[in-house]
Amino acid sequence: MGLFDAFKKKTEQALKRTKDAWFGKISSLFDRQTIDKGLWDELEELLIAADAGVETTDKLITRVKERVSKQRISDGQEVRAVLMEEMTSMLQVNGNQPAAAAAPRVVLVVGVNGSGKTTSIAKLGYIYKKDGSKVLLAAADTFRAAAIDQLKWWGDKIGVEVIAHQPGADPGAVVFDAVQAARTRGIQVVIVDTAGRLQTKFNLMEELKKIRKVVQRVDPTAPHDTLLVLDANTGQNGVSQAKYFTEAVGITGIILTKLDSTAKGGIVLAICDQLKIPVRFIGTGETVEDLAPFDPRSFVEAVMS
Repeated sequence: MGLFDAFKKKTEQALKRTKDAWFGKISSLFDRQTIDKGLWDELEELLIAADAGVETTDKLITRVKERVSKQRISDGQEVRAVLMEEMTSMLQVNGNQPAAAAAPRVVLVVGVNGSGKTTSIAKLGYIYKKDGSKVLLAAADTFRAAAIDQLKWWGDKIGVEVIAHQPGADPGAVVFDAVQAARTRGIQVVIVDTAGRLQTKFNLMEELKKIRKVVQRVDPTAPHDTLLVLDANTGQNGVSQAKYFTEAVGITGIILTKLDSTAKGGIVLAICDQLKIPVRFIGTGETVEDLAPFDPRSFVEAVMS
């Protein structure tokens, strides 16, 4: 089995619950003989219930209707194919592109606590390492001792060094030391864990901006990639989170976690449509290998076929 096929299979397995609970119902709408107003109304209800959001749902259905009318399509299977094509198109977002970088490449990872951020960092580090890069992790969520310990545990598990200071230390200092260490040791990738919540009144977004400025003092072109980890189960709340983080630190891509649990899946459409931020990876399980590059066509086929 090729690598793409392996990722596709993981995606299908991760999205089985989403397909069975929501998109399977959407797909089955088109098994009927006639395409009438009732079908469009049901499609709208199901897409909104699946977390696609009102705005995105309206846009998607409008596009499908226009094509069906223009091409005079009446067969349900053909309408389903049009819907799948429009969903795929909606998910193909360029957004802010990751910057090219000389080593070390600095990847800033942000997200609220509980989103699966630290685990996703470990999975990402594993991917880079498997690809032949030397990787260093920076424990810049210094506000929680547990976050530092968790990152160290993952570092041991994947065989990657973690740069960490004491709990309560300046996160910027951790990042500075990590990037300098990477330069000295010939390391290609530095992945930075950041706080998802602060115990003080200091604004989280201001803290993240500060970290970004520290990184840029070491390398004006960094961070080269800023990834937001979102829990798919947060639904439309995830869109709001993404807006705040994008305004603060300029998100270049999203890692969507927990799609393999009870997530409705439509949130992927809402994020790509409303924020124009590409989903780059999806969590497909709990092991270190369970992070798959996001492919729009594979995603749509997994939930609709």
